Amino acid sequence: MPDSPPLGPEVDPTPRPLPARVPHQGASLVLEPLHTRHAAELWAASQAPGAEPGWAYLGYGPFSDEGAMRRHVAAFAAQHDPIAWAVRPHRTGTADGWLTLMEIFPADSAIEIGHIWFSPRLQRTRAATEAMFLLMRHAMDDLGYRRLVWKCHALNGPSRNAAARLGFRYEGTLRAIKVVKGRLRDTAQFSILADEWPARRDAIAAWLDDSNWDEEGRPRAPLGRSDAPPLPWVNTAA
Repeated sequence: MPDSPPLGPEVDPTPRPLPARVPHQGASLVLEPLHTRHAAELWAASQAPGAEPGWAYLGYGPFSDEGAMRRHVAAFAAQHDPIAWAVRPHRTGTADGWLTLMEIFPADSAIEIGHIWFSPRLQRTRAATEAMFLLMRHAMDDLGYRRLVWKCHALNGPSRNAAARLGFRYEGTLRAIKVVKGRLRDTAQFSILADEWPARRDAIAAWLDDSNWDEEGRPRAPLGRSDAPPLPWVNTAA
């Protein structure tokens, strides 16, 4: 009798639930299902000094005026994949960015966090990390997905660093996979699997915990990185 070909491990094939368009409350922010009522605040956030580079690797933006932002938000909010949330930090009280769950494959138990746009007043804050964590935890713990994906332009250093910091493991680069704003794009791909998630969840939760923050609002300990490779322009020969 011939040997059976090698196959992957058996898993529970039950499709995972679809994410619902509901708010998520955190300690430093609330995620609100994206709606046109957020457009004015998002437009104001996009006018902050230093906002322009934040659009460089997205397929849309920057927007010419508030009407253009409103039209984009209206179309974005009407989609079921991606599902978008506005980020409202308690510190500012305004919608200062958005992010999504996307590329949702319930039968394969795979889901992606992406379309992340944070204005300068949200970038590099405790609320920014918690916003991503809330959706990561919702996908993995509440909905039971087995694979959480992060993809970004291969030249997007801040996004690659964010993936590593959150514990996503680098899987490889998809070469010349897209044309974005008239330019060829390579896409770097990362993931967290279900058996890796508890350790990452606990590390992020510990970093976000009040005990890790001093009186000046600074973290006492950093959030550790995963084993992401160097960025493509870094010379490692020396």
